[in-house]
Amino acid sequence: MLIFDFFLLLFFALIVLFITVSIIYNTVKLGISPMPSSNKAYLAMMQLIDEAGLETKAGSIIDLGSGWGNFVIRIAKRHPQRTVVGYELSYLPWLISSLLKKLLGLKNLTLHRQDFYQADLSSASILVCYLFPQAMEKISDKLHLKQAGVNFLISNNFALPAWQPYKTIQIDDFYKSPVYLYKIYKKQR
Repeated sequence: MLIFDFFLLLFFALIVLFITVSIIYNTVKLGISPMPSSNKAYLAMMQLIDEAGLETKAGSIIDLGSGWGNFVIRIAKRHPQRTVVGYELSYLPWLISSLLKKLLGLKNLTLHRQDFYQADLSSASILVCYLFPQAMEKISDKLHLKQAGVNFLISNNFALPAWQPYKTIQIDDFYKSPVYLYKIYKKQR
């Protein structure tokens, strides 16, 4: 019995070690750890998705850096008529969110373990993100390349450089964190 207990303890220790190393590795590689938004931020972002959704009615809702799936799953459940897509590079958060997607039977949700900078976002009518300043600069550059139509970008906490927000919600938290809604007007050819 002691040998079984030892191997069981060793097994769990290896799992914890794998999880820890995976998160640290991806944090160093990507420059940010997978950090879920607060519930107040979720509510503000969902309000802005609903507002933007009234104007768009079609097109995908894409979560850039969907992490553990906390927000992208809520979006898919709230908007079953819309295609919802999440992009996440960190293996463990992507795996957990993929398992939750399957358990909840969310057919309108697609999760990619892929760099969203390399992804074709042209099907999106609404982009949502909770990134960091350098990532927002890259997103800004990518948005300048889009063609025709109107899209929305909703960002938790971090502004989109060189863009004016269409609307800002100040969350009632310790930091008075902002959630931004941007209307993205694309160049006509």
